[in-house]
Amino acid sequence: MKKSIPTLLLASALVAHAELKLPAIIGDNMVLQQKQANPIWGWDTPGTEVTVTFGNQTKKAKADDKGKWTVALDALPANATPATMTFKGSTSAEAKNVLVGEVWLCSGQSNMGFNVVSNWGADLEILASKNDQIRLISVPNVGTQELQDDFKGKWDVCGPETVGGFSAVGYFFGRQLQQTLQVPVGLIDNSWGGSAAEAWVKRDVIDADPRFKAVMDNWKKIEATYNHDQVLAKYAEQKKAWEAKRDAAKAAGEDPPAAPRAPQNQLKGQGRPGNLYAGCLHPVIGYGIKGAIWYQGESNAGRAYQYNELMTLMISEWRKDWKQGDFPFYFVQLADYMAEKPEPGDSAWAELRESQTKTMNTLKNTGQAVIIDLGEANDIHPKRKIEVAGRLARWALVKDYGITTIPHRSPEYKSIEIKGDKAVVSFDHIGGGAGLRTVDVNELKGFAICGEDKKWVWGTAKFLPGGTKTKVEVSAPGVTKPVAVRYAWSDNPVCNIVSQEGLPLTPFRSDDFPLVTQPK
Repeated sequence: MKKSIPTLLLASALVAHAELKLPAIIGDNMVLQQKQANPIWGWDTPGTEVTVTFGNQTKKAKADDKGKWTVALDALPANATPATMTFKGSTSAEAKNVLVGEVWLCSGQSNMGFNVVSNWGADLEILASKNDQIRLISVPNVGTQELQDDFKGKWDVCGPETVGGFSAVGYFFGRQLQQTLQVPVGLIDNSWGGSAAEAWVKRDVIDADPRFKAVMDNWKKIEATYNHDQVLAKYAEQKKAWEAKRDAAKAAGEDPPAAPRAPQNQLKGQGRPGNLYAGCLHPVIGYGIKGAIWYQGESNAGRAYQYNELMTLMISEWRKDWKQGDFPFYFVQLADYMAEKPEPGDSAWAELRESQTKTMNTLKNTGQAVIIDLGEANDIHPKRKIEVAGRLARWALVKDYGITTIPHRSPEYKSIEIKGDKAVVSFDHIGGGAGLRTVDVNELKGFAICGEDKKWVWGTAKFLPGGTKTKVEVSAPGVTKPVAVRYAWSDNPVCNIVSQEGLPLTPFRSDDFPLVTQPK
């Protein structure tokens, strides 16, 4: 792959000015990941020896022929006392107010980018946000096929002046960890609204994978024919026509029509495969982290059938490139959204949720926060992010920090048994000993059942009597020989089964019928 212009400029600038340079991810106010070796890197004139000192450690490295140098700091325990890291090469530099604790990457599309100020109760949350033990950094949106080595940004100390524009899920997740563990927490917001999962995968990797040939063939056609200047010219004509209609509407005392949206350059956008890996992720790859949280999927719902394969590939490649082994990766399942449908049937969003659940069961050190109860029919961005973050934090606290006294996993489908005209469904990961329960009403809602004709109807469901509530019996008039059951299988399901601790039952289907998002 040819070098990007920014990279070439950086290399020539280093040679010309003989100046030590640090990436944005390494600087004042940063948090280093505790209990593991941490790579520290930068650039200087090729051949220059660079010395990095932090605490009682001194590490040396020589800048390579491209000017890059890297050292690895030995593992350190958590430290809430600010310290300074020094760098000496062609010139000297310092990173001040550095802490050691837990570092998490927060990535995905707009629901991860959704900021604190937009959350319900943001005014109170922002007032109470002053905490110098939490540090925040955001990576700007850069879509490109050329691997970027750096970005414009800096670490900030958390407080009312800095937290409002930061990822709400990221901040509330980090705050829960910091308050529970009592160690510093660093959060990297690396999200882009509307981004497709394939944009977060390295281009040559997804290009070489035959499973995604159809997607890549489509993009290659776009790349060969897309002309942004023509698109802008067409937009200018549309805007001019709209302005005339707007003026006419105003003169007539009527509401003006909606203005046309300015077009985004598809080649530089968040949908093109590889764009966000190169432009947003690559500059932070290698920085010491504990793990990642992920909130994305809406943009891939139309191809839900392949999302499990795509996510498995993406997570595996991130782990490979980070060289930290199978670090924790926890993600948010799609919330309920869009109009409630009166009859049961197929749903692309339900299929995407199923693919997310499969990803959790495919890769180790992954986990899913189910939020089928937190969505809004008229808003793709539900505003109860504190609860979303709490469900992600449960996974981290239990799996990574040894707090085993709290539940962390939503109940899930285990098996189905047909008994005459009834289907008995069993569940795993129930939580406390009292079993499942309902919310709002006693009636169990959200179950559909079908017979051999594969026509879905709403089922009547009840907990089996005796013992803990770990099994549900489902039946329906006219379905004398049931073959399958579904639960919460729609864009915006009406469902109300939760664990005793309030974690919602994971949407599921017991059938293996063809998916509506499969290629025909």
